[in-house]
Amino acid sequence: MDNTKQNTHELASEKLIGSVVSIGKDSATVKLTITEEMIVDTYHLSHGSFVFGLADYAAMLAVNEPTVVLGKATSKFLKPVVLHDEVTAVATITDNSNGKKVTVSVVVENQKKEQVFEGEFVCFVLEKHILDD
Repeated sequence: MDNTKQNTHELASEKLIGSVVSIGKDSATVKLTITEEMIVDTYHLSHGSFVFGLADYAAMLAVNEPTVVLGKATSKFLKPVVLHDEVTAVATITDNSNGKKVTVSVVVENQKKEQVFEGEFVCFVLEKHILDD
């Protein structure tokens, strides 16, 4: 397992978008446990934004550049995620031929190894921070 230093999103909330399991060359794995605050109904269904946020965070870590931002995402929610599920996102860079535009594939599975989400994230590595004047 690679343990590359985290170079981006250092202040991300583990409670809201997950904790880093590993960062490797062109890949990252992040895990999130679904809590009460993420639930939207009496069936204990989690709001999709938390799984999306987990996947987005994993994509950012796979690129692992301080100035990486998300430009576009295509996503599929495949199974519901509920209270106490432990979901793990695995992000893998699939195209980095441009250098500034990076495509990342992300798969999210629950604790039963069932795929619950898949997405393609188009990320951009900017010359400077997006908020830097």
